[in-house]
Amino acid sequence: MSWLQLLGLFHLKTKTFQLKHIDGRFVNIFLPGTKKYLTLCEVFAENLALGAEAVQSSTYNYLGAAQKAIDGNRRSDYHFRSCSHTKGDKDPWWRVDLKEVHKVTRVIITNRGDCCSERIEGAQIRIGNSLENNGNNNQLAAIIKRIPAGATETFQFKPVTGRYVNIFLPGHGKYLTLCEVEVFAD
Repeated sequence: MSWLQLLGLFHLKTKTFQLKHIDGRFVNIFLPGTKKYLTLCEVFAENLALGAEAVQSSTYNYLGAAQKAIDGNRRSDYHFRSCSHTKGDKDPWWRVDLKEVHKVTRVIITNRGDCCSERIEGAQIRIGNSLENNGNNNQLAAIIKRIPAGATETFQFKPVTGRYVNIFLPGHGKYLTLCEVEVFAD
């Protein structure tokens, strides 16, 4: 029997559960009773940025397009074409258009790992509906103090309503490199 025939014996389905907003950090899935087995192949929330449109203040070279930061790849080595990268700008920025207004509660960022991890320090996460100043005047949700080289950090905050999520790095001669940006709403 081939593996395709074998797959036909099983029902491969994904089930989506819409829940009311509940504040919390953890999700527990509990199966009451004895002699029962709980098997989960995947549990996830929807990353609103995945597959959306991204733009940035400039592009360092052909490897560092804005779209690379929302391609679903957390690989942190810039040379493997998995990160966005601006030139040494005054106030560089990166922006994703979620196409609809959401109550954003969490942004997850993967920092560059092959070098230059300190460059992200001081970057601001801004969320809102305005494109004034390229969206960099929208509401401040969080400031990135530090993300270790190649690490992925979660920035969680009270809901901020907006269509645009910006990563804005104030200063002269700054480079902004993002290896993955994930956006979640309540």
